[in-house]
Amino acid sequence: MNQISDITVEVSDISHNYGEVQALDALSFRVQKGEIFGLLGPNGGGKTTLFRILSTIFKPSKGKAQICGHDVLTDAAKAREQIGVVFQSPSLDKKLKVYENLKHQGHLYGLYGADLQKRIDKLLDRVGLTDRKNDIVEKLSGGLKRRVEVAKGLLHDPKVLILDEPNTGLDPGARLDLWTYLRSLSRDEGMTILMTTHLMEVAERSDRILILNKGKSVALGAPDELRREIGGSVVSFQSNEAKDLLEWLKKEVPGSDPKHFDRTVRMESDAGFEVAQRVEKEFSGTIDTVVVGRPTLEDVFIKKTGHQFWDERQS
Repeated sequence: MNQISDITVEVSDISHNYGEVQALDALSFRVQKGEIFGLLGPNGGGKTTLFRILSTIFKPSKGKAQICGHDVLTDAAKAREQIGVVFQSPSLDKKLKVYENLKHQGHLYGLYGADLQKRIDKLLDRVGLTDRKNDIVEKLSGGLKRRVEVAKGLLHDPKVLILDEPNTGLDPGARLDLWTYLRSLSRDEGMTILMTTHLMEVAERSDRILILNKGKSVALGAPDELRREIGGSVVSFQSNEAKDLLEWLKKEVPGSDPKHFDRTVRMESDAGFEVAQRVEKEFSGTIDTVVVGRPTLEDVFIKKTGHQFWDERQS
């Protein structure tokens, strides 16, 4: 992680309610300059609400947030100058050319003439679209459209880029291209990148992650640090005798912290393969599958919340 000490995003005790529904519950965190920071959580976790607050669309019910020292409530105009926003839903005018989309975006920020032309040319070069600037947007691939979206967000030279579900609509090659570019912005230009996602593989690309569940922070740290909190390996069993297996593990394998979800039992152990062999012997003929692997971010989520990442009963 970039060790620069400058704080570009600071959230302090942010809460937000929709009537009687609490979407965010006393969130606090800081993001450093040049850091890629992920907000990971299932649908309903609070990611979108926080995204809207940080992009100055919503006012929080309680607490404060600052972008480069500017309060999103009391100094929203200055805060907006510091952020570039890439929404999950397309924001391009598909009937206009790439260049025309950027030109009209620049006008919204009061940019005109030679200065705007210079910025557009620079960004088209940075996102690899110089030779496509006269293409009609609707004829571009999903990956190229996403690059134009990023260029729009960067046109006014913000210090912080906020992305909502950055992988939306991208094929694997386009995803790799996008992340190569985002990493270069972070590493080479010191840009802070803050993104929301419900995808574990996207969150893995972050320097640090804040995991959200029902509006609350359940974990904060680098992906490797969070996984190391579990340690050892995670063993998953599928069986029609899952409840009996759960009780057996609690008794026979102290400290394994088994969890039961329908026909699945998951547990932590420094001796995963040995435990799997014992279980297969003890419950011979009743175990359908056994998986032993390194801890994942979903295992972190389960340890912190007691339920799976996608659990309709928690929605």
